[in-house]
Amino acid sequence: MFSGLSLTARASLACAYSGVAWGLFWIPLRGMDRAGVTDAWATVLFYGVPLLIFMPWILLNWRRIARCGWSLHFIGIATGASLAFYSNAMLYTEVVRGLVLYYTTPVWSLLLARLLLGEAITVPRVLAIVFGVAGMLVMFGVDLGFPWPKNIGDWMALIGAAGWAVAAVLLRKDDGSRSMEICSVYFFYGVVAALILALSPMAGEIEMPEWQAIVDVLPWAIPIAIIVIPGAYAAFWGAPHLNPGVVGLLMMTEISVGGITAAIWANEPLGTRELVGIALITIAGLCEFLYAPMRKALLRNN
Repeated sequence: MFSGLSLTARASLACAYSGVAWGLFWIPLRGMDRAGVTDAWATVLFYGVPLLIFMPWILLNWRRIARCGWSLHFIGIATGASLAFYSNAMLYTEVVRGLVLYYTTPVWSLLLARLLLGEAITVPRVLAIVFGVAGMLVMFGVDLGFPWPKNIGDWMALIGAAGWAVAAVLLRKDDGSRSMEICSVYFFYGVVAALILALSPMAGEIEMPEWQAIVDVLPWAIPIAIIVIPGAYAAFWGAPHLNPGVVGLLMMTEISVGGITAAIWANEPLGTRELVGIALITIAGLCEFLYAPMRKALLRNN
């Protein structure tokens, strides 16, 4: 189906799909929270289940993983910590707030890619940031003032955004690792980071869940596996082939999917303001690909 597409186009579709998958991940996360594995411990289990699924592959391929060296572990630490902060943010703030703050990541990614990789900040990328930020401001309610983080969940989302920007640059620089190896270290370090957060003062005074509560939420392992593992694989396959900022812009599909599903199943607001914001953010994700054809069409008409 996609065999005729260029590598860049396939990588772009993979990252956009990953955003769609991550736009649904709050559902099993909050489902576990309601079922008795609460707060930060839900994030531990959220990453623990995919790690258990990956464990046979890790044990069979540990030599292959070892040959990738420390660069693979740095990618795992950056991605695991970033998404652990982000996952916890979904438990401590509104879904839309967490999504919007996390997706300041294209700004950080473009700047880091320029500073560390020498990649250009082009006109379509600047336009994409303008549309993306405008969409975020609309969704937050710009009339209420600038949307500074106001709770621990907001700050977790912002820290996660900075972490993913670092991860995207590391993925772009890495040329010795494959998607399966990256997924395995991502889930491993995701569990480590989630455990640290669960035991830290940042998470507040929360109790470790009882064994029966863990057993009761195991049915959520199925949607976790269906949503998280393919989404993670798609992101880690596509990201090394694209500019880090573009990766963040493409994965903004998560905001649209998360906003719509949160309105349907979490009774969070989705009115005209939110829909306009989603539309602007969608345009931001398409700027990189629409700019050149539109510019050529305008030049031909003139």
